This record gives sequence, C-alpha cells and structure tokens, in this order.
Amino acid sequence: MATKSETAVGILPRQRIVELIATGAVLSGSATVDGQIQPASLDLRLGAKAHRVRASFLPRAGETVADKLADLTLHNFDLSDGAVLETGCVYVVPLQESLALPADLAAITNPKSSTGRLDVFTRVIADGIGAFDMLPAGYAGPLYAEICPQTFPVLVRAGSRLSQIRFRRGAYTGGRVEDLSVDLAGDSLGLVGYRARRHTALVDVDKPGAHAVADYWEPIRGEQGRLILDPDQFYILASKEAVVVPATHAAEMVPFNPLVGEFRVHYAGFFDPGFGVTATGGSGARAVLEVRSHTVPFVLEHAQTIGRLVYEPMTELPDQLYGQDIGSHYQAQGLKLSKHFR
Repeated sequence: MATKSETAVGILPRQRIVELIATGAVLSGSATVDGQIQPASLDLRLGAKAHRVRASFLPRAGETVADKLADLTLHNFDLSDGAVLETGCVYVVPLQESLALPADLAAITNPKSSTGRLDVFTRVIADGIGAFDMLPAGYAGPLYAEICPQTFPVLVRAGSRLSQIRFRRGAYTGGRVEDLSVDLAGDSLGLVGYRARRHTALVDVDKPGAHAVADYWEPIRGEQGRLILDPDQFYILASKEAVVVPATHAAEMVPFNPLVGEFRVHYAGFFDPGFGVTATGGSGARAVLEVRSHTVPFVLEHAQTIGRLVYEPMTELPDQLYGQDIGSHYQAQGLKLSKHFR
C-alpha cells in the first residue's frame, strides 16, 4: 500500500529526489556533486558538447531535439575545458541529466538564481514537447538547455549548473499568493540597485567571488522614490517585502499581470523551503528582481507591484532546509548581486 508521502499532491522534497536518482527516474552518466540537490530542486549540469544554432526552437509532437539541431546548428564545440558563450547568440547544450518519470510525476525547470542575476536567458527543451521548461508526467528522454547570454559573455564548461528542476505530483490547483513590490527608498546612502555595464569582460559561471563589482555594475540611486528604466538596460533591484518560505512549502515568482508589458522581470530560480526562515539563519530575505525595460523608458515608483510569489505545498517536509549547509548563497539577503561578484 502506498504511503501518504507517495500519494500526496505537491512538490517533492530533497530526500525523494535522491530516491528518483537511485531508482533511475533521473538518469545521469556521473554521480551527483555537492550542493546539486537542494531542498526542493535538482541542479542540471551541462554536457560536454554545445551547438550554436540559428534561432530558438521547439520540437513538434513526435520530433526530437536532435532532429531540430541537425537542421539549425551552425557549428558545434567542446565544453570539456570550457568555452565562452557570446551575448546575443543562441546555444543548445545537451544536459547530463535525463528523465524516465513515472506516470504520476511531472517536472518544471527554471534558471538558477545566479543565472538570472547574470542576465543569462536559459530554458530547458525536451523531445516532442511544445513548451519550454515543462516536462509532462511520464516524460522519458533527454533534456537540453537553450542558453542566450544577454549582457555579459559567460565562460561555461561541462558540469556547469545554469538551470534547476523541480518535481510535482498531481496538478497544481493554486495556493497562497503574495504580491511583491519594488524597493526604491534605498539604503542609508540612497543605493537602490545596480545597472549592468556594457562591453565587459566575461564572467566565469563556476567561480564565486572572482569578479570585481565595479568592472561589471554601476550603482544607481533613486530620485525621490522612483527610477527611470532605460530601454534594453539590465537592472538588479530588490523587493520591498521580506520573503519567508516555510518548511511546508516552496515558492516561485511569476508575473503579477501579463498586461503590464513595458518592463520585464527575469524571474529566475525557485524559492526553496526554509528561504528566509529564522530557524535556518534568516529573518526574512528580500527577493532580488532582475529587471529590463522594453522599447521605451519606463518609470518605476517605490512600492510599485512588480511580481507575485506563488506558494505550493510540499508532499512532505524536506530533510534539509535552505541555508542548512547545502551551498545556500542568498539566505537573509537584501539587495545582492550574484555570487560571482566580490
């Protein structure tokens, strides 16, 4: 007889992800590495071969990603010793992990927080699936990362982790929702965020603390509680509200209103159980907002709603929470750049 944890609807915790790996529902040619399994997600690793492609694509039903790559690849190159991905170019990289999901289990992918804060646009595609980042229940097959750096050229290699995957049992039927607004009041020095510099050196995605902030970012200060976004510039801002994700739930940021189209928040990463929770070293952590305006300048006002957190239940409590010795870089964060900058 199935146990309650085996039939409960929601997001699978860390210990069940370990079981998925052990039973072959998640396959890989190499063993997991330290920090790869988070409280409610698994980091996905790049394989050794990259494809520079003409354009982004999705396979049709019955069509494989390999079929599309045979038609759209401009050239291939090896990632074993590292390679630079240039801004504005589209790359597809087979991932080391593949899936053989049971019939009652689906999966969702998302860029890691650090990936979003570098303005690296990435999403996962799969054979015969006509949507990005969504793997239906029972999917069996390979996974691929589509990668397009927007602001900084990035150095990646086989094993680099840009995306993460979360496993869901049952259909999502809605949960607690929390609106997030932008903080433009600033700190004691008036700092409200950072604007990315253009024409910088590359960023090595596997080297935390290796890059000087001033070489890549310009600090910005608000003007009486507002900020005018320049078109096609990339900004790091912070939410006004502190986020606390209890151990019983996971969360994801989504657009609060798709009709507000003048600016875009690059919603990257999941919020794991325990994010911002006092018991794991935090007293609430602000959400970092990766913001880009579209074709016209746009005025953001202090406390203007800019995103929404959607909470989903866990099928059971994770055996580790965010911040508990598992490489959690952003616990108790305020306004914070990615871990790559010192």
